[in-house]
Amino acid sequence: MSRTGTICVIEDDPAVRRGLVDALRFAGFGTIECSDGPSARATLARAEVDLALLDAALPGLDGLENARELRASYPRLPVILATARGAEEDRVRGLLGGADDYVVKPFSATELLARVEAVLRRAAERPGDVSALDVANGVVDFARCELRGDAGPVALTEKELALLAYLGRNHGRTIARDELLRCVWGLDPRGLDTRTVDMAVARVRDKCGKGTVRTVRGQGYVLGPEATPR
Repeated sequence: MSRTGTICVIEDDPAVRRGLVDALRFAGFGTIECSDGPSARATLARAEVDLALLDAALPGLDGLENARELRASYPRLPVILATARGAEEDRVRGLLGGADDYVVKPFSATELLARVEAVLRRAAERPGDVSALDVANGVVDFARCELRGDAGPVALTEKELALLAYLGRNHGRTIARDELLRCVWGLDPRGLDTRTVDMAVARVRDKCGKGTVRTVRGQGYVLGPEATPR
């Protein structure tokens, strides 16, 4: 199957970078290679790129900080983190920092291509990134990791913030539970019977207002009428 688009591969290990580039080119993508964050930023300033595949363990400024910088400079550029870190907090930090998805090393070419295609499809529909959400009970401030309201600040958990950030980046699109489980919780939804997403949505509604997240029966969740990204 032939794909279109150009992927910027940002990876300091030459052998790993070559493997990623070969897999993407074999699938039909164009590629640009970078070995660190500064060269990637210089490349993105002059080249048309459809997605950045970013190693989370670059020397110096690590991939999580690079993801934040890329998101700030290029709000609509999709970013996938390639990470050897399987810890939940690292995945959540990456998603909160602006990454659209992540793959945990070692991963197969099939998984990588599936993630790239899924993120590119979602990015085409995404209105843009958000730094805050106006909700019924105040303002969700992602930088401060809290809800700021008349009654004072209310702490939000990493998962609640990651859920709201993901829904905000996809404002106007209904997100299936399986997609939320994979992209926010880092879980494989296949065969998984869990109320994890439903319970997190209930907590968000309790803190931010009942209309913050709306349920679309049989399809998933979408930001509701009480939530306005900005």
